[in-house]
Formats: sequence, C-alpha cells, structure tokens
Amino acid sequence: MEHELGLTALFNNYLSGPANAVLSMVNMKTSDRPWENWLVMELLVVALLVIAVLVLRSRLSVDKPDPLQHVFEMLYEFFENTIHEVGIHHGEKYLPYIGTVFIFILSMNLIGIIPAFEAPTMAAWVPAGLAIVTFIYFNYTGFQAQGIRYLAHFAGPVRFPNPIANVFIILFMLPIEIISTFIRPLSLTVRLYGNMFAGEQVTNVFLGLTKLVIPVIFMGLHVFVSFVQAYVFTLLTTIYISAATYHEDEVQAEVI
Repeated sequence: MEHELGLTALFNNYLSGPANAVLSMVNMKTSDRPWENWLVMELLVVALLVIAVLVLRSRLSVDKPDPLQHVFEMLYEFFENTIHEVGIHHGEKYLPYIGTVFIFILSMNLIGIIPAFEAPTMAAWVPAGLAIVTFIYFNYTGFQAQGIRYLAHFAGPVRFPNPIANVFIILFMLPIEIISTFIRPLSLTVRLYGNMFAGEQVTNVFLGLTKLVIPVIFMGLHVFVSFVQAYVFTLLTTIYISAATYHEDEVQAEVI
C-alpha cells in the first residue's frame, strides 16, 4: 500500500483478522494489512448514507420538510424527469436503482475533498464493480421487460422484406451489437476512474504546493467534476436501461 490513510490504519490494526478470514473463504491471499484505502472509504460512505437515510426517515414531514428532505425530493424529481425524457417504458420502477447509483457515486466522489480521506472512485476496482452491477442490471431489466425477445435486440433494428437479406444483416449486426453491449462496462469504468483519479491527483499536487487560494479553486473544480461524473454515469445507465427495455412501438435511439 503506497499511502495508508489514518482510518485504513485503524482497520488494519484492529480488524485485519475478519478481513483475512473473508479472503481465506474466497481463496485469496491474506496479508498483515489486508484493508485497502478504497474499500475502507467505500464502507465509510455506505455507513454515512445509511445514517443520512435513517435521519431523513425520522424527520419526514409533509407540512414542514427540513433541508435534507428538500434535497432528496429535488433529486427524485430530477431523475423522474430524466427517465421521462429518455423515454423508458414505465420508468418509475427503475428510479430506485438510478437514484441510488447517483447518490452513491456522488458521495464517494465528494468524500475525497476531506483532507484525511480519498475518493474510492479513484481506485479502478470501485468503478469496475459499479459498471458490472449496472451491466447485469440493465440486461436483467431487458429480459424482465421483453422476455426471450430481448435477445432479438442483438440482431439489430433493421429488417428487410427479403428473408435472405435479413439473414445477412443479422449476421452482420450480431457481433457489432454484442461487442457494443459488452464494452459498456469498460466504458463506464474508464470514464469514471480516469476523471476522478486525474482530478484527485491534481488537487493533491496543488494542496502540497500552495497554502489556501489555489487549492480552494481546484477543490471547487473537484466538486464540479464529482457532480458531472456521477451524472454522466447515471445518465448512461438510464439510457442503457431504456435501450434494453424499449418496445417496438416506442421511439428508440441506439446508444453505443
């Protein structure tokens, strides 16, 4: 480990046993210090979000909503509008996943602003895990919405009256559609990881070289990038769900 955060050191000092036990169960190599920064930070974000949700739930009010409730209501309306604009059929049932992805990624991006912490998304494992889960989810929604007919999606949208021409176009489109679908997790991973890693490194460099004014500017840029990357990942997830669940009577734009 190149740079062990203080919280990670506490985990390694006092919780290395449980971590190594889990590693042994999955036949992975154990270590004296098995906890990595990205994993500890990710667990911290999960814990903070759970606390925030519990606090929000205990204070829900129709008459006098507090600021935290206002924030979540605005997020709900924003993603409800996004789903409608993308054109997902009965998109409200996908809102919990889409909203959770945005809040989770944004929280992980922003925690890196705190000097003692770092963004988990600057480790490739975290964006890769999110991308794989999203890949599984949008394919699952495709089968859920269309059944076995979802596989016809990989044959391309174009059909001709001539059956021989159809065979040729399907054979041509099939590998293209399969590759474009399976490359999406890589695209999501590289985009989120690359931007967050670069932004974190730039911020850390200027924090080390200067005292206050310039780091504040780059920390503001870091916040902007954090929001943009969380939104881009979430928007692409929404578009992929739309592409997987569309019906023939809906207008659909192909996304590669």
